[in-house]
Amino acid sequence: MSDTATATDERADLLAVLAQQRYFLRFTTRDLTDEQAGRRTTVSELCLGGLIKHVTSVERGWVDFILEGPSAMQDFTKMTEADFQKRADEFRMLPGETLEGVLAEYAKVAARTDEIVATLPDLGATHPLPKAPWFQPDAEWSARRVLMHIIAETSQHAGHADIVRESLDGAKTMG
Repeated sequence: MSDTATATDERADLLAVLAQQRYFLRFTTRDLTDEQAGRRTTVSELCLGGLIKHVTSVERGWVDFILEGPSAMQDFTKMTEADFQKRADEFRMLPGETLEGVLAEYAKVAARTDEIVATLPDLGATHPLPKAPWFQPDAEWSARRVLMHIIAETSQHAGHADIVRESLDGAKTMG
């Protein structure tokens, strides 16, 4: 966060929890090669680099939602096969992608999120959610709720990353 003085206690707490979960996610990639970061180690499609790419995309999209509302996000009920393929590509390292590049993009998105959350006029400001089969129709989320969702998403995928890393070479995030 570039100006911690602008963060209220609530904002500072939310950003601290998010920073901790980001750290756990990034930590799973320590000392890995690009090839290792792209390797699937379980029956799922998940790899460490792909998990970070996905969390980066999710965080970027939800922060755009905080700023612009549902127009910043795709109408999930109208996704095409190409849209689904693009989404699937978030979960894997593509040719030419590097772990260093993936981590740098994540750091850039994280810095933007921190700055926006610290300076947002009102965490209670709401927008209607985009159309998606998993959202209740006509539901609205506040910026606060979106930030909690980003924290939950990051935490969940940090746990996935820990399993993938342990399956790769036995390394653990904690313990």
